[in-house]
Formats: sequence, structure tokens, C-alpha cells
Amino acid sequence: MWAQPYPKNDLEGGARPLYPMMLESPELRWAFIRKIYSILTIQLLLTIAVASVVVTVRPIHEFFATTGAGLALYIVLIITPFIVLCPLYYYYQKHPVNYLLLGVFTIALSFAIGLTCAYTKGKVILESVILTTVVVVSLTLYTFWAAKRGHDFNFLGPFLFGAVMVLMLFALIQILFPLGRISVMIYGCLASIIFCGYIIYDTDNLIKRYSYDEYIWAAVSLYLDIINLFLSLLTIFRAADS
Repeated sequence: MWAQPYPKNDLEGGARPLYPMMLESPELRWAFIRKIYSILTIQLLLTIAVASVVVTVRPIHEFFATTGAGLALYIVLIITPFIVLCPLYYYYQKHPVNYLLLGVFTIALSFAIGLTCAYTKGKVILESVILTTVVVVSLTLYTFWAAKRGHDFNFLGPFLFGAVMVLMLFALIQILFPLGRISVMIYGCLASIIFCGYIIYDTDNLIKRYSYDEYIWAAVSLYLDIINLFLSLLTIFRAADS
């Protein structure tokens, strides 16, 4: 069925496959992709709103910075997204529990991002946001273009996993034995490259491999890729500005 010729109009309507030898219905896959990006857009808008409130309302970040209760709450906010991923894994197909858990995950992470940005110059935040937006849009368009021409990025999985392990070890060493501003910039550059690879890898999975009931995991994967890329770029610009 996939070998039948397709007309050259109405790409998103499913008139042509997203990649060569596509066996499933292009219409269903396009609907799935739109659903993922709709969820992702809501997550990012919610993150911007929550982080903006944390950054602009001074008493909020002062509470976290100057009180013991604030520090304890900050630790809880950092741990919460990892805790929520466990029930989310179990209930990712159960509506509306999956959306409620996704909301808790996003809000907790947004607070942590806001507190990270609270003591960063506005110019540095703006530079990071603009560059993140340009990179994400460019890599997304590239991946769709490459997939249509038969390129497959599934081979990146093991390399990216190994790179993240090295990155985590690098971060631990940096925490225990600070190596200076140059080391922080190197860390940020390596992290940026790795999460650019993850954006390509997860977008390729979105096009080809995620099943239709895995929309929550697909959205979480892309959301974490974008957030980590933003934080990596923020690390670079902040170290360069200091």
C-alpha cells in the first residue's frame, strides 16, 4: 500500500508519507505529531509563565534564597519531577491522570528554572531564549527534511546515552572540585551539543517510532531536550558574562 504513488500536494493532510517505505497512515501520524507539539507548546508557555513570575516577583526568590524553609522547598521542587516520572510511567495511558501528573512535572520544573534564572542578568536570559528557539526550530525542520529523504537517526541513541553519562560525571567533578570559569563553559558547550543531538533523535522517534498511545512520553522527551538545551546555553552565556 505504501508503494502506491502519492500526489504532490497537501503534505500535512497525509497525501505523501513522512519517510520512505512508510507503512502506517500519514494522516494518523500527522495527527499524532500535531498532538505532541500542542502539548509541548502548552508546557513551554506554562514554563515561561511560572519562571517569569518567580524571576519578577522579588519576594518569591528571596524566600527561597534566605530562609531554611525556602531551601527545603527548593530541594523538593528539584526532586519532584523525578518522583512524578514514576507514576507517570504507570499512568501515561490513563486520562486525565496522565495530564495532571504532566502538569505537576512541568510546574515543579518551571519553578526550578525560574529560581535558576532569578539571579541571572536579563540580557543573558534573553540571549539563551533566542538561541534556543532558533536551534530547536532549525533542528526540527532539518530532522523532518532528513527523514523524508530516508535518513535515520536511531543510531544516535547509544552514543547520546554514553555522552550523558560522561556529562553527569563531569558535572559531579565540577561540583566537588570546581575547575573555574573555563571548565563551566566547556561543560555548557558539551551539554549543548549533546542535547542538540537528543532533539534530532527524539524528533526522529516522533516521526517514526513512538506509538500513538505514547504521546505523553514523546512530549516529555522533547520538553526535557529543549529545557536542558536552554540551561546549557544559559550556563555558557552566564560564565562568559561573569
